[in-house]
Amino acid sequence: MANIKSAKKRVLIAERNRLKNVAVKSEIKTAIRKTLELAQAKNEEALKPALSHVYKLCDKAVSKGVLHKNTASRKKSRVTIAVNKLIAK
Repeated sequence: MANIKSAKKRVLIAERNRLKNVAVKSEIKTAIRKTLELAQAKNEEALKPALSHVYKLCDKAVSKGVLHKNTASRKKSRVTIAVNKLIAK
């Protein structure tokens, strides 16, 4: 553990930020999973808002510094490709 007061504070802040980042990443994964489930069920009227929600979460994570922009772009691309494949079947 750190001895200096500012270092102790940084440890606490880093842990708080880590927990927040984990929560954001988990929310994105959940949204992607739910979107893919909708695509598999061929529920097209609920699919568009769900896909839009995934895009929104990814973009927001980039703006907050949780995800790198290329990572978010890759996630959005992969979920879109997967949805299009499931709808085409």
